[in-house]
Formats: sequence, C-alpha cells, structure tokens
Amino acid sequence: MTTMLDIAEIARATGLSSRALRFYEARGLIRPLRSEGGRRIFGEGELERLHAIVALKRAGFTLAAIGRMLDRPSAALGPMIAAQTKVVEAERQALADTAALLASIQSRIDAGERIDVATLCSLIRKGNVMTTTQWKAVVDQHFTPGEQAHWAERMNALGPDFDQNAYQARWADLGQRIAAALPMDTDSEAARGFVREWFALLAPFRAVASPEMWAGATRLHENRADWDGQADPGFSADVWQFIQAAGAAMRARGEAPEA
Repeated sequence: MTTMLDIAEIARATGLSSRALRFYEARGLIRPLRSEGGRRIFGEGELERLHAIVALKRAGFTLAAIGRMLDRPSAALGPMIAAQTKVVEAERQALADTAALLASIQSRIDAGERIDVATLCSLIRKGNVMTTTQWKAVVDQHFTPGEQAHWAERMNALGPDFDQNAYQARWADLGQRIAAALPMDTDSEAARGFVREWFALLAPFRAVASPEMWAGATRLHENRADWDGQADPGFSADVWQFIQAAGAAMRARGEAPEA
C-alpha cells in the first residue's frame, strides 16, 4: 500500500518548513493531494520530488529552472548545467572581488588610516565599476541603440540630483530582505507588503518610463536565464518570480499593487 504522509511528517522527512512546502505548492513544484478534511497529504512521489528540489537548490538552481527540470526529466541536462556553472562562477568571482576589496580596505585601517562610512561607500562604488561594464554588455545584447538612446533620454528627466548608486543600493537591500523571507505564501500580508514596497521603489522609473520601456524591462527580466550571472540588478531571479506571483495574487483579490 502506498505510504501517505501529512505536511508535518513531510517537513520532518525533508527538513523543509511547512511554509516552504506551501510556497512550493503555490509555485506548482509539488502537487499534494487533499484529505476529506482538506489537509495536505503527500505520497512517495512527492517526497522524492521534494528531495530533488532540496538537492537542486543546493546547487543554486532557481525554482523556475528546477520546475523545468523536474517536469521534463528526459531533457538534456548539459546546457542547464553549463549555464548554472557560469552563474556559480560569476557569483564566486563577485564574492572573491568583494573579499579582496574588503581585505584591501581592512589593511588600510590596520595601517592607521582613518576611513569613515562615506569613504567606505566611495571605495565600494569604485570597486563596482566592473558592474557597470557588465550591465552594458547585457543591455547591448537585449536593446537596440535606438532603444538605449530612448532610455537615456527619458532617464535624464530624473535630474542631476538623482543618485543612481543610492537607488541601486535600495534595490539590493529590498532584494536581500525578500530573499531572506522566501519561501513565502504569495497571498500573505507579508508578501503584499513586499509588493507594495517594490512598486514604491519603482516610482522614479514609473515617473519617466514610456510603455516601450516598461515592456523592455519586463522582457529583460522574463528572459533572465539568458544573462543571469553576467550582471546583478540587486535581486535574484527567484525574487523577481516571487514578486510577479505575489502581484498577480493581489490583482486577483482586486487590489492594485501599483497603487
């Protein structure tokens, strides 16, 4: 007879929280059955699938990639592994660069140099010059020169006082906080709070963006698998997908996340 487990037993067997299991269900990664009383029950197949999810996440695969791999078990893994290797190598290099930068700053402090927070931020920004170059390569792949000129013209409307570095830092902070909270029920109040914060942070872009720019930005992130690891927008692919799902849940409830 097939063994059936409830959500608490599955959580103990996999080490995943009940919240994580509900999140994976909301994303379509698992499909538990329901008892007559409405409780989630899992068979051996779902347990094996969860063990696979845990293993693939350990290798850094996004939930979207994991879903594709599990739904198409006969698909060629070579290209997926090659792409993920590039992502991991890019992340490793980024961490190595950050470690080297911090070590350099620490050595200056140890030598008696006075470095305040403003100086530290300036040194970090200078150390991130390569990030701008990496973004240019991604933009060149996905936008024509005419589209880039249109973007530049509209973004100039933000004025000379607009601090792009500070703005990007706010995106990185939000992206990190969302990533730390995942997995999360996309229809929870916490999720809606993140969506509202996301769209509030988009306000400067919304103020100047044309419909073509909105479409281009959305297309860029929907095709993130093509450039993931080459540049860092401040949030992961999983965070982007979570915001899309949580925003859709808000709209289904009749609430506009853009408000």
